[in-house]
Amino acid sequence: MRIRLCLAALSLVGGAGIVTLSAPTASAAACADIDVVAARGTFEPGTLGLIVGDPVLSALQRELAGKSLSSYAVNYPADLSLTSAAQGNADLVNHVRTQAASCPNQRYILVGYSQGANVVDNSIGISSAGAVVGSPIVATLPAAVEPKVAAVLLFGNPIRALGKSVTGTYQSRTIDFCATGDPICENGGDDVLAHLGYTADATAAAAFAAGKV
Repeated sequence: MRIRLCLAALSLVGGAGIVTLSAPTASAAACADIDVVAARGTFEPGTLGLIVGDPVLSALQRELAGKSLSSYAVNYPADLSLTSAAQGNADLVNHVRTQAASCPNQRYILVGYSQGANVVDNSIGISSAGAVVGSPIVATLPAAVEPKVAAVLLFGNPIRALGKSVTGTYQSRTIDFCATGDPICENGGDDVLAHLGYTADATAAAAFAAGKV
């Protein structure tokens, strides 16, 4: 039921209905100061994500005006298939590992919305198995990369409905937004539209990240 509610809400974004978009291509430039790596939500349109990724990138560009930023849209289906989040998990880790090898001074801001939050959770070692559109961990960021992750920005994170959160190494660098009544991240939540309102948190998320860079 929660998945159906989420999809019904997302259809409002698409107007006439939900359209599954092809996976976006990478836009990360070589060796920017900071690479913003964003995993969009289920069926979410936009380059990095209309609801979260795109507005967060814009807010980061304002907050970090003195630094160069690149961006990367995690390449994964973002659909309801059983392996979707796992594919995103593998792609995020592969991208950051590749970037870290090519750009040793680059830092990273990880952004995840809805299913994309599951992708980020898995990538930093917090399993999303059992959550809405979650999956077991298939890859994690290596220890050598961990200090380069400046901030983790999560929105509508499905593991929260299981009573879980980001703990351990990345906890102090993580901000995790869950709107009141959002059924995807709040156990018993019944306000589907709350899941679509995270654009309003983009500025706060960017300010948090700026304080960690």
